[in-house]
Amino acid sequence: MSLWGIDLGGTKIEGAILSSTGAGEAAYRLRRPTESALGYEHVLSQIVGVVRDLEAASGIACPPVLGIGTPGAVEQAHGALKNSNSTCLNGRPLRDDLSQALGCEVRMANDANCFALAEATLGAAAGEPVVMGLILGTGVGGGLVVDGKILNGRHGIAGEWGHNPLCGEDHPCYCGRRGCIETVIAGPSLERHYRRLSGESIRLPAIAQKASEGDEPARKTLAFLQQKFGEAIAAVLNILDPDAVVIGGGVGNLDVLYTGETRDCIRRHLFNPTLETRILRPLLGDSAGVFGAAMLTRS
Repeated sequence: MSLWGIDLGGTKIEGAILSSTGAGEAAYRLRRPTESALGYEHVLSQIVGVVRDLEAASGIACPPVLGIGTPGAVEQAHGALKNSNSTCLNGRPLRDDLSQALGCEVRMANDANCFALAEATLGAAAGEPVVMGLILGTGVGGGLVVDGKILNGRHGIAGEWGHNPLCGEDHPCYCGRRGCIETVIAGPSLERHYRRLSGESIRLPAIAQKASEGDEPARKTLAFLQQKFGEAIAAVLNILDPDAVVIGGGVGNLDVLYTGETRDCIRRHLFNPTLETRILRPLLGDSAGVFGAAMLTRS
């Protein structure tokens, strides 16, 4: 039986059909706009529309189980969403409404969990027993996979390392707290740090380019990222001790995160004299979310 997945994003909804093993490229893959400004019922109809489009393209009926990756956290007890940047989804019983509309079981997981599951089963960390997938971009999130299965946690927030506090940091976070990792090493936070040093407002890729050309504020910004990332991820490693960490998101594209200097920054905060954990770039690119959603449907 093929595996069907939906990746529900803020701007687009993507659907894919994988083979029963989940290996290789998607047999079918298509998109519709999310259009969340039009409200919850419209987003629900767009998701149903993607499934109907997949049925039409493939000539196959929707299977008994459909996987969906969502923004925000999923309340495991009833499938309602919380902390979603598509605010019309918050507090709504998306899982049950989709199940009723499509006539199948719907399995849901946070988009960071789907990223982690895909990279742990099909991607960079395939075969590793314990994997943490990081989303390090406009925001900071993460997911945990143990023996090929997502670890959700009691509150559905396992892996949400972006809202742990960092020592000496006090910038306000949208969550209501101060000094969260997200306020320090997310892309916009690093751009703010560079602006404070240089007086110039530029995007993160340009900062990285300037650093390679010897620009001192840019070099200091990337060194700041290394130091704070080392402190932030070491706290997770001290508790979870995963076999591999895969870094997705725009900040994860920066070469500086994969250097010996960054590993030294991690090791300074690690409760162990050596660092054996693999720190990896993702292999699946923008396929990870929808592939991970499809992998939710495995028995």
